Amino acid sequence: MKHKYIFIIGGVMSGVGKGVTTASIGKILQSCGLCVTAIKIDPYVNVDAGTMNPVEHGEVFVTDDGDETDQDMGNYERFLGTDLTSTNYMTTGRVYESVIHRERNLEYKGKCVQVVPHIPQEVIHRIKTASDRAKADVTVVEIGGTVGEYENILFLEAARMMHLESPGDVLFVLVSYLPVPSHLGEMKTKPTQHATRTLNSAGIHPDFIVCRGEHFLDRPRREKLSVFCNVHADDVISAPDVKSIYEIPALFEKQGLSSHILRKFGLKSKQQNLSAWKRMAGVQFDAKKTVKIGVVGKYFSTGDYTLSDSYISVIESLKHAAWANGAKIEMDWINSEDFEADPKKLRTLSKHDGILVPGGFGTRGIEGVIATVRCCREKRIPYLGICYGMQLATVEFARNILKLKGAHTVEVDKAAKDPIIHINPTQLKNIRENRYGGTMRLGAYACDLKPGTKVRKAYGKTNISERHRHRYEFNNDYRSALEAKGMIVSGVNKENNLVEIVELKDHPWFVGVQFHPEFKSRPLAPHPLFRDFIKAALMAKKKQSETH
Repeated sequence: MKHKYIFIIGGVMSGVGKGVTTASIGKILQSCGLCVTAIKIDPYVNVDAGTMNPVEHGEVFVTDDGDETDQDMGNYERFLGTDLTSTNYMTTGRVYESVIHRERNLEYKGKCVQVVPHIPQEVIHRIKTASDRAKADVTVVEIGGTVGEYENILFLEAARMMHLESPGDVLFVLVSYLPVPSHLGEMKTKPTQHATRTLNSAGIHPDFIVCRGEHFLDRPRREKLSVFCNVHADDVISAPDVKSIYEIPALFEKQGLSSHILRKFGLKSKQQNLSAWKRMAGVQFDAKKTVKIGVVGKYFSTGDYTLSDSYISVIESLKHAAWANGAKIEMDWINSEDFEADPKKLRTLSKHDGILVPGGFGTRGIEGVIATVRCCREKRIPYLGICYGMQLATVEFARNILKLKGAHTVEVDKAAKDPIIHINPTQLKNIRENRYGGTMRLGAYACDLKPGTKVRKAYGKTNISERHRHRYEFNNDYRSALEAKGMIVSGVNKENNLVEIVELKDHPWFVGVQFHPEFKSRPLAPHPLFRDFIKAALMAKKKQSETH
């Protein structure tokens, strides 16, 4: 069977929900028994997402093969329950880089290399390569940005060319926004009409319009869009705001979206089973227990707004773990710099059932994180430290248990008297030569777990593989001293003799990991470390209530 392709295009404004729409369409087609893969196209000139500020762009999601990608790739993996690779992600910079490289190697055989058609042809080549490697029945492709922008026009041109080549194998979905102005109190379709006409000017006619908005789309507006946008009324899909993104596949299915897609492609459903997904999506509302987790970090604010997208995979992993423990989750965003300005605020940590410190870079708010770690260790609050959260846990232990007052990470203090966290020679060379993009320790690495430890019990196996994104490592010169005082090295990458996991022996749950377990959590398969962290937090809450 020939590959089928669905292009997801945004209208009216950014942040309208293209990524979740892409993931949800993929999920409902997967539930029909089809093999589905997803591709994200970012219009940035950046070669990858690794050099972008997370406050401005959101989380950098890392694949098994070490690609630094847009956060939407994480949604694709979570919804589809599959591991994607660098072939599933492209940017303007990456595409141009490939074309220029091929031109330099005479692969165009003396032709004049032009923006059109050679850039769109490279895009098409990448899309088809990803489909072939996944052996996909259907490939869902999200084109970043909003229709009408100059940046994504070449990607739209690639989609148009694919449709011209094989019209029965390509569908287009416009995800648009329908505002309800407060002074009118009526949902307006005009912006979506304009977005559709702008898309038409690129030679593309939408097969479906997914209508985002505060409320369900009513019949009059559905019919108006059908008439003015030349789309069948049944192919205008309502996508109102919901409490959880995991409700969206069922919302789409209720409107018959998968059957409409299959009919247009001339395909038949092999099955129809979203039951497990629906059960998972319902747990969050049915759970009687609540667990309160404080997330202590620094990539939270932009102006007057909190940007939780900086840690979207951590957030979703905590949700998955809470639901697996039959609980709802309440998250409290805590800026570590607040503890530096007023140490008395550390007392507020005890109001939480558990504390998580996610990854990060740079010097801002570090002493606040270290103070957080000490509070969790001494007050026996369940703690999970990820990447920087693991590194600073070892620094805190060295300072306050080993009494090494000069203990630090060389990322913050290059002349640290006791460099608990240092940089390996390869990374040092990269920094000296200003080679930053794509040069960190990236992707999946093996880790051996120590028998009898909390993490060994959580995983239920001895050997694991987890994804990394960092330059700095634990300094093995201090390993024996830390272990002698009760900090267990419970996970090691034997190939490079690198410490991957530490934990405290006599603590309800105090675990720090050098890798990023959040990248491998799935709603139907919660990550074991998050699952057991939440379990420990619930036990701590129960014990606290029994004490009082």
